[in-house]
Amino acid sequence: MGNGTRLTEPLVRDGGALRTATWDEALDRAAAGLRAAVERNGGDGVGLFSCSKATNEMNFIAQKFMRQVLGSNNIDSCNRT
Repeated sequence: MGNGTRLTEPLVRDGGALRTATWDEALDRAAAGLRAAVERNGGDGVGLFSCSKATNEMNFIAQKFMRQVLGSNNIDSCNRT
């Protein structure tokens, strides 16, 4: 890490330090974090910013995920700038 190469496996933080994890563990942690944020603050607990370089299909699925899965309208894009 830090030498300019791409990550080839997920990292998770344990006690302030990063360690290698399986994809299942990393995705489970990400899902748990999103779930906790939504449980704490409803749709206001999460947000997403998409990129104009993404395809229309990717931006569509991102907004669909935010609105229907996480219950949030907090989605923005640099497409309008």
